[in-house]
Amino acid sequence: MIVLTESAVDAVRTAIAKAEEPPAGLRIQVQSGGCAGFQYKMGLVKDPDASDAVLDFDEVSVFIDGASQPLLAGTTIDFVVALEGSGFTFDNPNAESKCSCGKSFG
Repeated sequence: MIVLTESAVDAVRTAIAKAEEPPAGLRIQVQSGGCAGFQYKMGLVKDPDASDAVLDFDEVSVFIDGASQPLLAGTTIDFVVALEGSGFTFDNPNAESKCSCGKSFG
């Protein structure tokens, strides 16, 4: 389905450790919007939805809703630290086009 690099897993672990209430894991989804048609959404959640696919990456749980699964299939998610800033990047083979911000695709 998707791949989280070691750097991405470490970034999620750090976010989980800093959370006030321990989350169950990370939700990754795709929503309509953004400058290219779809946008990535990520956030820590307390519980997965019953219909979520649940993926485990070295004891980090990732939840993906049914509508987002085909749009994310084959995607590699990395966490990059660069001079311009730090953040998650998405290498999505399903994206025909993407915005320069890296957070939306078409």
